[in-house]
Amino acid sequence: MLEIEGNIIDLFNENIYPGKILVKNNKILSVKKTNVEYNKYILPGYVDAHIHIESSLLCPSRFAEVVIPHGTVATVSDPHEIANVLGIEGIKYMIDDSKGTPLKIFFTAPSCVPATVFETNGSVLTHREIEMLLKMDEIVALGEVMDYYSVINEDEEMLNKINIAKKLGKVIDGHAPLLRGELLKKYISFGISTDHESVLYDEALEKAKLGVKIMIREGSVAKNFKELIKLVKENFECFFVTDDILVTDLLKGHLDLLLNEALKYNIDPIKALKCVSLYPVLHYKLPVGLLRENDYGDFVIIKNLDNFTPIEVYINGFLVAKEGKPLFIANPKQTGNTMKTKFLEENRIKIKTDKENVKVNVIGVIEAQIITEHLIEEIKPRKGFVEAENEKDILKIVVVERYGKNNVSTGFIKGFGLKNCAIASSIAHDSHNIVAVGDDDKLIVKAVNELILSGGGLCLVNYTSKYLLPLPIAGLMSTERADEVAKKLNLLHEKVREHGCKLKNPFITLSFMTLLVIPELKISDKGLFNVKKQQFIPVLAE
Repeated sequence: MLEIEGNIIDLFNENIYPGKILVKNNKILSVKKTNVEYNKYILPGYVDAHIHIESSLLCPSRFAEVVIPHGTVATVSDPHEIANVLGIEGIKYMIDDSKGTPLKIFFTAPSCVPATVFETNGSVLTHREIEMLLKMDEIVALGEVMDYYSVINEDEEMLNKINIAKKLGKVIDGHAPLLRGELLKKYISFGISTDHESVLYDEALEKAKLGVKIMIREGSVAKNFKELIKLVKENFECFFVTDDILVTDLLKGHLDLLLNEALKYNIDPIKALKCVSLYPVLHYKLPVGLLRENDYGDFVIIKNLDNFTPIEVYINGFLVAKEGKPLFIANPKQTGNTMKTKFLEENRIKIKTDKENVKVNVIGVIEAQIITEHLIEEIKPRKGFVEAENEKDILKIVVVERYGKNNVSTGFIKGFGLKNCAIASSIAHDSHNIVAVGDDDKLIVKAVNELILSGGGLCLVNYTSKYLLPLPIAGLMSTERADEVAKKLNLLHEKVREHGCKLKNPFITLSFMTLLVIPELKISDKGLFNVKKQQFIPVLAE
């Protein structure tokens, strides 16, 4: 029997009262008011309603070690990153590894594996696999339907997946950046219930008025909190989510930081708490407690309502973290090597021309966003080849397919600012081929081959040295402790800055340059892709 006393926050009735909670056999036996003055608060545990655990660079068990001390008791996690690499096998890995910790990690069935037909990935999940997944207790929703063109155009396979989710009573998550008007209405008419890709307030407001639950995202790169927080004041049902967040940021905090940030915008504490507990728990029908009798004993203890970072965290009635430290130890599971490609040769990334001057289509990076610009820049070729131009910050970007098809594509990108080096990543949304950026072909080749040799990860190479963060779990995640992974990542970031890059999170930014469902210009292993036009375009502009 566990007995906890304090000021209890009742999110259903939006009030606070002194009380005592008794927990027995994982569940709350009783909640009773008292007449005692307390100097601490009891509130429901935090739920991240949309996160890709793979993007933290940590396997689920190591992820749990980090977030539970920050008050996170549950997540709704879309495993489409590992699903694109390993399919059902990858999703089962995530479920199995998560079971060794107290964290309640629920999953969605990835709706878009592959994300598009314009790239090569490691697996395909048809509606048959989706049905099998949605019948599992751990799977609570159909994952973000990011290929909204397929929905709008009523693609049979996509509609089969949506209809299966409806039949099984599972909600459907959306993904509709910049989608407005009649196309938006048609998209959500199929049962899309959420969206985490709103960038502009007016865009989010339009979706919210149509009944879509807006996920206010604040990740390591995509930061929409400041723009969208007004929706909470206007009493729309919103969720606070992180989507993609690096281990280095997680070590500073998780949803507790977003709650504290909400206070800076004069959001009522109870309204803010609803966004990380009541709303996601009810929406996804999660077996997560909300401080009612017969609920699971999931709650956090804080000192006051000015700081949501917990002093204690309970899951199923057990104390699992105290004063910022986990009270359990992870035991991560392993996977095999997923790199099946040949080593890259320099001639594969050369771009020939017989002209004295050429114009090239260039991906324009936008700081703190995953959308890009479509730029056209002029370059003077050297010895018959179109090369990077440091003076204009026009670098080469290369994608190397890693599943045995031997595809290689080359383009140009502006905004990284790198000099005398190359960086590469086997995290490349969503198919996770190898992507590299640099100002020297030899260094690009060296960086790519380092990742092939290591089984995946992040790296930087220059003319004398190499710096590597290995990610042996599908080329996406590490089994090392969070502090060790963060140490290696911080060193990589330090070296990237030394080579001229001013982006806050260059590797996350790089990973989104291959995401073909986010406008405007991206690149896959098959070529340079205009997202708005849904077609490949040549590297050399007319």
